[in-house]
Amino acid sequence: MLGTSCSSIKRTNRKIEKQFNESAIFQKGFAGLAVYDPEEDKMLYEHNSGKYFTPASNTKLFTLYTGLVILEDSLKALEYSIKGDSLIFKGTGDPSLLNPDLPESKIYNFLKQSPYQLFYAPPKYQEKSLGPGWAWDDYDSYYSAEKIDLPIYGNLIQLTFSGNNAPKVSPEILQDSVQQVAAFFPENKYAQRELSSNKITYQAYDRGEKWTQQVPFKFSEELIASLLTDTLKKPVAIYKDEMKDLEFDKTLYSIPSDSIYKRMMQVSDNFIAEQILLMAAGKISDTLKTNIAIKHMKEKHLQDLPDEPMWIDGSGLSRYNLFTPRTMVKLIEKIEAKKPKEELFQILAAGGESGTLKNYYHAETPYIYAKTGTLRNNHSLSGFLLTQSGKTLIFSFMNSNYTVPTYDLKKAMVRILGQIRDNY
Repeated sequence: MLGTSCSSIKRTNRKIEKQFNESAIFQKGFAGLAVYDPEEDKMLYEHNSGKYFTPASNTKLFTLYTGLVILEDSLKALEYSIKGDSLIFKGTGDPSLLNPDLPESKIYNFLKQSPYQLFYAPPKYQEKSLGPGWAWDDYDSYYSAEKIDLPIYGNLIQLTFSGNNAPKVSPEILQDSVQQVAAFFPENKYAQRELSSNKITYQAYDRGEKWTQQVPFKFSEELIASLLTDTLKKPVAIYKDEMKDLEFDKTLYSIPSDSIYKRMMQVSDNFIAEQILLMAAGKISDTLKTNIAIKHMKEKHLQDLPDEPMWIDGSGLSRYNLFTPRTMVKLIEKIEAKKPKEELFQILAAGGESGTLKNYYHAETPYIYAKTGTLRNNHSLSGFLLTQSGKTLIFSFMNSNYTVPTYDLKKAMVRILGQIRDNY
């Protein structure tokens, strides 16, 4: 029986290798695949598994591992101190305040019901709002939300258009920042925000049925205080006096950590990924800075990876990130050591059922639980593959610099991963 199984795997491996070598799809790019059996501690198939690829949102697997290693079961929402009749608070990076995609945060009621005068304390060090290697002209796209110490509304302004009417803006305090301009060629239904302010313009023409656009905030200390004041219906001032002598001796916790991991992994939420690294940095230091979390993880928890990760940000928006398929496999094995795969299956996207895999890898029972990653000309998929023989394998399938449509590449990936499911 064992011999038959080994022969079947060898035949399948030859077929897969032939597809990589002869397929017009894979000849128009650079592909890598690693398939690992954790029970046997054996790599079953490798193709360019030690070569580096642009991982895109596969980077979020590194962020997930960081959260599992450093963060607690509930997110630290605020650190605060009470001095006389004043409550002085600072953000920790927690993304939950008035975020429509997350469970209700405890921050709102805590501040709303406080009998003290409220003072927001900005961070001593202000992290750059956008990450290194991000596309600069995506700054007003929903997936490039700024990373800050005290997020609110998911760091997105929502505009709801209907016909030729002025859009409804949320939060309403920014309604006056949205202005109509005369239609010009080419017509563009999307509103556009200025690079350095929250001034948003949109062309005047009938857009038809109601639809919604989300635009990232351009944040400042003053805007955070204004948004909190408007939302809480009570004044929130900026605290700057004697910051170096102030001890934040109290902590407020908000939502379960698993709720942000699930959101990040299933729909590939870039904003939450970046905030996780800020929260992790704040846990191991007194500074919310992405590089602190990455440096700590590489030095303390990732020394055993097969190849050094070129790890730059939390979301994978950076083109500077570079990982190898065999490193991704090892990382997933380390993630499973922190959280059982049955729980990970609830967090990851499931083939044919949920998240970014809802329209791919269809089967009567899902056989792929994984994280996708896509930037232009780059697409990766890393996670778990359940075979018909009952094995649960770990795999990473990475593609860079291809020129074929991503849809065609995904179909070719489905064929290969389907063969692994049926024959391993």
